[in-house]
Amino acid sequence: MLFERITSEGLAHYSYLTGDGQEAMVIDPRRDVEVYLEMAYRQRMRIAYVVETHRHEDFVCGSVELAARTGAAIVRSGDLAYYGRPAQEGESLSIGALRLQALHTPGHTPGHMSYLLYDAQGAPWALFSGDALFAGDVGRVDLFGPERMSELAAQLYDSLFHRILPLGDGLLLCPAHGAGSPCGAAIADRPWTTIGLERQLNPRLQYTQRTEFVGAETQPLEYPPYFRTMDRLNKDGPPVLGQLPTPRPLTPRAVAVQADRAQVLDTRMVTGFGAAHIPGALSIWEAGVPGFAGWFLSYERPILLVAEGDDVSGAVRHLIRLGFDRIEGYLLGGMLSWHRAGLDSAHTDTVTVQELCRRLDHGERAWILDVRSASELLEEGRIPGAHHIHVTQLPGRLGEVPRDVPVYIFCGSGLRSMIAASLLERAGWQRLTVVLGGFAGWRSARFPIEKAEAVPVPVGAKAAGPSDLR
Repeated sequence: MLFERITSEGLAHYSYLTGDGQEAMVIDPRRDVEVYLEMAYRQRMRIAYVVETHRHEDFVCGSVELAARTGAAIVRSGDLAYYGRPAQEGESLSIGALRLQALHTPGHTPGHMSYLLYDAQGAPWALFSGDALFAGDVGRVDLFGPERMSELAAQLYDSLFHRILPLGDGLLLCPAHGAGSPCGAAIADRPWTTIGLERQLNPRLQYTQRTEFVGAETQPLEYPPYFRTMDRLNKDGPPVLGQLPTPRPLTPRAVAVQADRAQVLDTRMVTGFGAAHIPGALSIWEAGVPGFAGWFLSYERPILLVAEGDDVSGAVRHLIRLGFDRIEGYLLGGMLSWHRAGLDSAHTDTVTVQELCRRLDHGERAWILDVRSASELLEEGRIPGAHHIHVTQLPGRLGEVPRDVPVYIFCGSGLRSMIAASLLERAGWQRLTVVLGGFAGWRSARFPIEKAEAVPVPVGAKAAGPSDLR
């Protein structure tokens, strides 16, 4: 028997490969499907089925890609997809001695399906719960608009309390996401869990009365703009790639010529970008691309990459999972080749927390911008006098940031601060400084910290971004 969970880093997405005998199936695959092909090949198994729990909104599902490369049949939820066939309540799929049974569990989406896995002895032992039930949380119900939240929350209550929990406490729970995913408000960092553990520990499952559960669940979460594109691609079926794209290596002159019509994404770390970067480039360190590229990149313009070296495969993998297929090339030789070509570059000032305090003690005027999330402020506190704009909200709130005084930018460690600085630079701000070490450095240096009050968040924009991207 084969049973593997595959984690898509940055997205906190889980997919599963299970099989027996000579056949296997994949549940909720990602778009770069080589990992499933290699695992099945090593086990001498044929992937017979690709199974979806629901239409995903946070990544491009790999069902169409995997089916095109294996001939597998796609069995999906009833959420208006135009490929494969919808699973029917109670139907079973068999691979070897294993059996997978479909269970309609609406709420996160109206057509959401969970799948109960039976072992060779006919006993149920795992539930692929998709986005219905997570470790420490349940699926969000705001994706179809505020007018349907109460209806979907009530459906989710019934799915959880009348369909999933009665399956038994010993059942292994296999959700589609882990801690840090925007598909839940507070998914716990439990690597594995069971229905019994969730019955005891999951805060959402303590609301045993329907009205209490619906009231707690109908709070809108942050809705990244790229979700709309994911919704469309996963409904129509994304283009088949055939393999991981390989962007062209471009000379500095070629990048300079194309930069005006393209968007330059620089995936180097903070100090490298701060020292020198292509004017107008967007800074997102490589591991942060899954969490932030969808907020700030356009699907309408091609992408040019700048990396620490010439290996851009990690960034490409992150981008195609979000549907950014127009990756036209990368800067061959990195910024060293750019400078050797005699081309102009920009830089962003950086400062340590110690140096910032010395400047403030000497009377320097400063406007401190804190781009952490509202939940971070409440949990960790705030810097006295700082102004809070979450980094994902910054493009819509540029008018709140002054141009006539130095702006010092804080986040948890300095990574998101450089995203914010690059956004402000592109919009014409000049007197910007990123604080290295961010709030962690400030706290370690024992500088003053205030307790933060509740931060007003626009409706539909509650921060729920990846917790590991601080």
